[in-house]
Amino acid sequence: MGKPTGFLEYPRHDQAYAPAADRVQHYREFIIPLKDEEISKQGARCMDCGIPFCHQGCPVNNIIPDWNDLVYHGNWREALNVLQSTNNFPEFTGRICPAPCEEACTLNIDDNPVTIKSIECAIVDKGWQEGWIQPLQAAHRTGKRVAIVGSGPAGLACAQQLARAGHDVEVFEKSDRIGGLLRYGIPDFKMEKHIIDRRMGQMEAEGIIFHTCAHIGVTTPVSDLLNGFDAVALTGGSEHPRDLDVPGRDLDGVHFAMHFLPQQNKRNAGDTIDPMASLTAKHKHVIVIGGGDTGSDCIGTSFRQGALSVTQLEIMPKPPEKENKGLTWPYWPNKLRTSSSQKEGAIRDWSVATRSLEGRDGKVTAINCIRLEWLKDAEGRWQMQEIPGSEFQLKADLVLLAMGFVHPAHEGMLQELGVELDPRGNVRGSTEGDKAYCTSIDKVFAAGDMRRGQSLVVWAIREGRQCARAIDEYLMGSSELPR
Repeated sequence: MGKPTGFLEYPRHDQAYAPAADRVQHYREFIIPLKDEEISKQGARCMDCGIPFCHQGCPVNNIIPDWNDLVYHGNWREALNVLQSTNNFPEFTGRICPAPCEEACTLNIDDNPVTIKSIECAIVDKGWQEGWIQPLQAAHRTGKRVAIVGSGPAGLACAQQLARAGHDVEVFEKSDRIGGLLRYGIPDFKMEKHIIDRRMGQMEAEGIIFHTCAHIGVTTPVSDLLNGFDAVALTGGSEHPRDLDVPGRDLDGVHFAMHFLPQQNKRNAGDTIDPMASLTAKHKHVIVIGGGDTGSDCIGTSFRQGALSVTQLEIMPKPPEKENKGLTWPYWPNKLRTSSSQKEGAIRDWSVATRSLEGRDGKVTAINCIRLEWLKDAEGRWQMQEIPGSEFQLKADLVLLAMGFVHPAHEGMLQELGVELDPRGNVRGSTEGDKAYCTSIDKVFAAGDMRRGQSLVVWAIREGRQCARAIDEYLMGSSELPR
């Protein structure tokens, strides 16, 4: 805990944003961090709550009260040690995690949780600034070789943990740069990519070898990994997007979000996009279908590209402005949340279904929608019904489909492996018992979104760490890696 009376003395004070009119002019991060003195006060607000529900709320089980107390007392370096004992990449989660730990904070009962996410980010950023974060070399080498397929947060966490256990680790990434969705799915204004490169430098110094443009099952046979490595971890993410099956879907100007977002990240990195394949929202009326984080990222990117307007449509009903804490706390509640991108001027609409898309000369010009009513059936399940006479049309020059991902790509690697899938199309694998993270193929493991389905970066880090322990146990008979 922090100061026993800190939560009574200091109000909640979180990081601020640069004004929307300024930040939409560039793709850099725009959060205005708190000064060390203010972060110390925020750490002091961590109360003696008896049971730290924030531990349970955090998927990696961060030891939050401890590093809050250390920051309050100015012991930043020890706070960093505690933070990194459970989280390999707090600079990622400190920027893009939705902070379920804060929802679980005891002080959130009256809507004033400790600013856990901001404190976390401040700790790790200071660690880099002061040079405290250095490569950690394994005390001994095991001679065992492990291949990691996919370089998102699950793959990177798994790789780093295994390298620190003394194994020879190689990471295979199909894209031209390391990072997975961190690199090409998260816009730079939420997390600049030098942050990934900095962590890569540490990992390379720890002995990890990275291979880019290595598409396993396409450019590189799966057999190369099975024959050349003692264990293989599948951490390729959930990449198959949910599609929109309506008339007009094939019109030019209707694209998946993950065809749109990576292009801008590539431009920011200095790459040249083929003009024939280039997607941009400049001077366009943009429709984003899907109300989640990916849809929000499309909004912020569209405004920065110069969109005339951005409208976000969600099929689900509008959440309540405030949750019933007596029913939801300390769990993640369903309530209305507004992202920084949505605050930049997007129009949001709920309980809307798309009926069709219209176009002229093969290009989309409008979207035809209808409003929905959500009712419970006899079994108590929510069912949607169209409201007669509620049809409406919106002008649309660019339609971005951000409705989530249904399962990992099956073509190529998974089909070649013949690995067993669960009913949702993910790679089957339990997280418990002697076969934790094992697939149906000997010495092949799976973790992250490829195993659990579309989820958060913090869940991917958790799974990568736990998968590393399972692989270490498989190779060595026991493991000292934390679970």
